[in-house]
Amino acid sequence: MLVEVVMPKMGESVNEGTIIKWHKNVGEKVDKDEIIFEISTDKVDTEIPSPASGILAEIKVYEQETVPVGTVVALIETDITAEIKPKGSPVDLSTTTKGEDIQLIDIVMPKMGESVTQGTIVKWHKKVGDKIEKDETLFEISTDKVDTEVPSPAEGILAEILVQENETVEVGVVVARISPTGFVLKISREEKEETKQLESQKVAELKVEATTKADKVERSRFYSPLVLNIAREEGISMEELELIEGTGVGGRVTKKDLLNYIQSGRKFKQKVEQKEFKEEIKDIKVTPEPVKFEAGEKIKIEPMDHMRQLIMEHMIKSRDTSVHVVGIQEIDMTKIHNYIQRNKDAFLEREGVKLTYLPFVVDAVVKALKEFPYVNASIDGKNIVLKNYINIGIAVALEPMGLIVPVIKNADEKNITGLAKAIYDLATRARTKKLLPDEVKDSTFTITNYGLFGTLFGNPIINQPDVAILGVGAVTKKPVVIEVDGQDTIAIRNMMYISLCHDHRLIDGALAGRFMQRVKQILENFEE
Repeated sequence: MLVEVVMPKMGESVNEGTIIKWHKNVGEKVDKDEIIFEISTDKVDTEIPSPASGILAEIKVYEQETVPVGTVVALIETDITAEIKPKGSPVDLSTTTKGEDIQLIDIVMPKMGESVTQGTIVKWHKKVGDKIEKDETLFEISTDKVDTEVPSPAEGILAEILVQENETVEVGVVVARISPTGFVLKISREEKEETKQLESQKVAELKVEATTKADKVERSRFYSPLVLNIAREEGISMEELELIEGTGVGGRVTKKDLLNYIQSGRKFKQKVEQKEFKEEIKDIKVTPEPVKFEAGEKIKIEPMDHMRQLIMEHMIKSRDTSVHVVGIQEIDMTKIHNYIQRNKDAFLEREGVKLTYLPFVVDAVVKALKEFPYVNASIDGKNIVLKNYINIGIAVALEPMGLIVPVIKNADEKNITGLAKAIYDLATRARTKKLLPDEVKDSTFTITNYGLFGTLFGNPIINQPDVAILGVGAVTKKPVVIEVDGQDTIAIRNMMYISLCHDHRLIDGALAGRFMQRVKQILENFEE
């Protein structure tokens, strides 16, 4: 028999409650008067006991949901021979708990920009039958603009996958379906002796598991909906919330604790962000895995992934569009090198990002582009398109083999600190597939920092429709001739090559040379 568990009335003026913690999962055994969930109202937070013994058959209201008093929040099956199929198991689409059709939620290929009409699924993060939380990443897609992760619009069980990995479909096509009910209740009758043996085994297992869960509960803190709402509005993650010392009952964080923490400057924010960044990039491979050949195998055919195909198409298009010419300059970065060494620790502590050479280069490029606007232009047929804004594309390498160019919009409005933060943010989100479509388009000039891998100089391919791209080499110590008090002398300096690859249809060697000379002058005469 199914017993309804309802939201209790916790006072005359209390009309609703919020579930803040379930102590049991679907399919678990529960004893009468055993704590089954916790609620929060505007008057009190309290634990609610089970009205009957049995197995938790269904959870209708999830954590952080608020419902009126009297609402059925769960069902308990008192027949101990009932077999519960919990969330996380494959959904039986032919059966429901009440004999009704399961309402499936359609998941469609999203529209990732005005000009994007189709997308390719590159990876499913869930299998059919897997549990999925609302806003949890469900799959990854690739378009001609950006690769990104697509979150689930609802909580439930992944019931169907209609479009497989590496398949390309139009925007709006249903690619999967989610079952929001998440489980099916099945009751089977077995022989008495078999049932007794099975139930004895289940009880023994549940005793061990309940002990484990009790330990976890004792080590965890619960948060009221008010505290969680404030944290959400202020952009405070659960990781950051866990670090705040609570003065409430059992060490819980109160509204006053949270507001005091916010007003004091959120001292744990930087610590959490750095930890999250390390966790996000820890799975990024430094080098590609070696190709493994079978014994006697001479060649291996490996299909290109979608991103590599797009890169190939873009490179061929650029080669066939622009007339590529490259020029090289050598720059003395010693002043900037010394400045970074003196200030890098304080900058990291203050701003939360590392201070590198790249923001100084971007800053110099922006200033030079203002003086040489044709380098910031593009070509439309037989017309020159001059732009009254500067958007700098930054090439970001993706492991094991990939490349994307996120764009710093209105880079001329940012100082060194702003550029450093923008570069860090875009690069981090590029590697973790969190970029938005608008963040990878409308560049007016591109910079590729191959010096990150120790390369001294190279001949980069122009990022269409730009007319130039600047390659930045590694900064290395070299003996160079400098003038001191009118006398030539040899000194150890921190030197860097830059290479400007430009479209000779618009930019000739003289203009390219003057542009690079201005970038060199700005960098070598850096003043704190």
